[in-house]
Amino acid sequence: MPSRVIDTSRGRSLRALTLAVAVGALVAGCSSAGTAGTTSAGADGGSAPVKVGLVYSRSGPLAAYGKQYEQGFKAGLAYATHGTDTAGGHRIEVTEQDDTGDPARAVAAAKSLLGAGCKILAGTTDSGVALQMAPLAAQNKVLYVSGPAATDAVTGVNAYTFRSGRQSYQDILTAGTLLGDAKGKKVTVLAQNSAFGQANVAAVKAVLGQKGAHVGSVLAPPSATDLTPFARQTRAGRPDLVFVAWAGGNAPALWTALNQQGVLDASKVVTGLAGTASYPVFGPGGTKIAFLAHYFPGAGGGNPVEKAMLDGITKAGGSPDLFSPDGFTAAQMIVHAIASGSATDTTAMAKSLEGWSFAGPKGKEQIRARDHALLQPMFTARLKGTGAAARPELIAGLPMAAVAPPVAPTAG
Repeated sequence: MPSRVIDTSRGRSLRALTLAVAVGALVAGCSSAGTAGTTSAGADGGSAPVKVGLVYSRSGPLAAYGKQYEQGFKAGLAYATHGTDTAGGHRIEVTEQDDTGDPARAVAAAKSLLGAGCKILAGTTDSGVALQMAPLAAQNKVLYVSGPAATDAVTGVNAYTFRSGRQSYQDILTAGTLLGDAKGKKVTVLAQNSAFGQANVAAVKAVLGQKGAHVGSVLAPPSATDLTPFARQTRAGRPDLVFVAWAGGNAPALWTALNQQGVLDASKVVTGLAGTASYPVFGPGGTKIAFLAHYFPGAGGGNPVEKAMLDGITKAGGSPDLFSPDGFTAAQMIVHAIASGSATDTTAMAKSLEGWSFAGPKGKEQIRARDHALLQPMFTARLKGTGAAARPELIAGLPMAAVAPPVAPTAG
């Protein structure tokens, strides 16, 4: 979710937004999560290992979010296997590969992993990447667990694709609880012209449009640096509600423009809460914004699984953040698929996940059998304080049933 509803189609933390990130080379060979070229630590078990490929943004524009995902995955694997890195008597070997946010590079990395014998693929910080990875999983009949990528198109795309994070529709349903009665109101979606932005426009039309709102959009090029014209265009439309779906390095410029052009005062503005380092992006305008929240540390109320995630990441030297649960949950799903499904039969793995209910870091979650949507709690929040002192405050936790997306037809 930041200065925007997050996906991760092009977002990152404020620190990553302002610092150049070096692009790293792809790492091949099945290795432990986080360490290229080595095998996972832990008990060997008596059987052949299960090879898992972790494809995510280790570098590039989404590196900060990728790091959160990877740290969560490590903590989740330790939690789900009780520190053994084994499931069903099989050692789990994990290879990390860097997609740099590039779909073509991600597909090349995935093919390399499949050639090395990986039966399970996970990761994906970017929606555009996820939409390329899912068909590859179906073609090769391997289990694919998408991560923070929020595009709704991943849900129901095929029998082998699942997701460990939320989707755009759940964001919009959460935002809807902050908007009140939408009937007859004018809603403008301010977003980037990207897969993530377009998915949010479609979701707002589907959710609030059905409730009687008149939904339009203002779309900006993802690379735009001068966002004043788009802020002016938004205010000129005189919307009752502005839904901001934004992810990327130009987020500070966006919020400055919206504040300077009076949009935050003229309309009710709702957006997603991003990672901890992004809170200062909103500046003085942060207190004028209503936030939907995928997650922030403590949002889960300190349930035992959340505590395990927070402790695991912190003890390993990491910092729990927005997409930590996506990685943690992916590891839980993979361990369950191996232990309760099969170590070799990916169809059995997928079947074992369908309908599975479990306790996650955010609370009670369930994988819907019909389309593999991950039903999960969502949150609403406000920011208290500004600049470096800004911190989220929970308004409400919404149970998974309250923000369940409609069933998507599964392609097979």
